Amino acid sequence: MLKVAFVGCGGIQGVHCTNLSRNPEVGIVGHCDIEPARAEAAAARYGGESFTDFNAMFDKTKPHAAFISVPPYAHCGMEEAAAERGIHLFIEKPVALTRDTAQRIAAAIRRSRIICSVGYCFRYYETVATARKELKGRPIALATGYWRGGLQDASWWRKLDKSGGQLHEQSTHIFDLLRYLCGEVKEVHAIGSTGCMSHVTDYDIHDSSVVSLRFKNGASGAVFSSCVNGNHRAAGVNIVCPDLELALKEGKLILREGERTTKIRSTLDCFEEEARVFIDAVKTQKQNRIRSTYSDAVKSLLVTLAANESMRSGMPVKP
Repeated sequence: MLKVAFVGCGGIQGVHCTNLSRNPEVGIVGHCDIEPARAEAAAARYGGESFTDFNAMFDKTKPHAAFISVPPYAHCGMEEAAAERGIHLFIEKPVALTRDTAQRIAAAIRRSRIICSVGYCFRYYETVATARKELKGRPIALATGYWRGGLQDASWWRKLDKSGGQLHEQSTHIFDLLRYLCGEVKEVHAIGSTGCMSHVTDYDIHDSSVVSLRFKNGASGAVFSSCVNGNHRAAGVNIVCPDLELALKEGKLILREGERTTKIRSTLDCFEEEARVFIDAVKTQKQNRIRSTYSDAVKSLLVTLAANESMRSGMPVKP
């Protein structure tokens, strides 16, 4: 039986717990949160014990793997503590709020040689694998992405010094997907707007943003984000090549080549698939099917940090 513990008992933790509870080879042994009631509720629903201290949970339950699902600002040593104990890690995105924190965690993971997967779930749609195959060897002219969604309930999400803003906490999925499909980003230049959410208290993030991208392969790109109107939520990417146009939206892929249009719908639950692949990697000690390692996820982090810096300075920034 593979023992799994959780640090952070917010919404995404429930998704992972539900998926793992279907696996007869996994036992959920612990839930840790700074709010005792949330940890207790998770333990009552999914089994295991509740904790408010991750070190105490690691020492008592001795898990083989841990899922870290905390806000960007709250990475306060749980990854290092797990790595020192040889506990394998699944870490939700974004992996940190600052470059220094990410580098510290990355060093601990390298030293311990534990398996680590990061929750860039879009990579696990089979339609994304199809898109990568279609794009391989093709020159890319333009790559754009978008994330439109409403204001999140969590108070930390509305504060720039805790979430990093919408493009860092949510649209990171889009920046990561564009990196995965189109290659590394060489430079970003970003603008943000405010004023449409003045009625919201304790709110200092940008309402909307546009980030222009220069890819190392010469392609141009842009990512659009907005939390102003949540009535029509959508997230996806569009990529233009000389002989192909590709659109991905929530697992659905549309390919346009000349007069021919092909539509493919994913049959996988990307959250379930990323957790399954991680658990299999821990059991077999083979990491080849993990699609987002920690070191790779840090590259997506650096792009959104550069975008935030560009919005502050008004100048282009290299990740």
